[in-house]
Amino acid sequence: MSNDIQYKLKLSKKAKYMRLEVRRDGQLVVTVPFGVDLNFIENFINQKSEWIAGRLKYFDSVKDKIFINGNKKDYKKYKEKARVLAHSRVAHYNGLYGFSVNRISIKNTKSRWGSCSKKGNLNFNYKIVLLPKELADYVVVHELCHLKEFSHSKIFWNLVSLAIPDYKNLRKKLR
Repeated sequence: MSNDIQYKLKLSKKAKYMRLEVRRDGQLVVTVPFGVDLNFIENFINQKSEWIAGRLKYFDSVKDKIFINGNKKDYKKYKEKARVLAHSRVAHYNGLYGFSVNRISIKNTKSRWGSCSKKGNLNFNYKIVLLPKELADYVVVHELCHLKEFSHSKIFWNLVSLAIPDYKNLRKKLR
């Protein structure tokens, strides 16, 4: 397989083991410690060919999804814009709901777009400012509705649908 597939070889002083990475664009990156024989690398790639094919298939299936990488620099750059957006959209949608909101915070989380605490605090990932408006609004409404209904019950989704009737499609796009 390694003869058939293109890969980028990265030699690393810090690497103790060989590592494979399949990127979203389909590029295969092989990171190896210095001194590893090329035949050993080729055999390693051949042994992992099923895993590589699975990752390529996965990324092909999610190519239309939104991927936003983040770091501290981006967080600092977008945090204030995200805070303004969150406050504005919470105020807008809370005009419909009238829930009691305690505090709105902007965080740099890896796996969540937002969260809601029992104390009435709403937390949003700074990356909401990078989303299309309808997806950012969905995240805001989703967390806002948790102020009334803390689970993902039918009652909760009925609350969400008051402001975002197309929430099912938006939820799929966000995932």
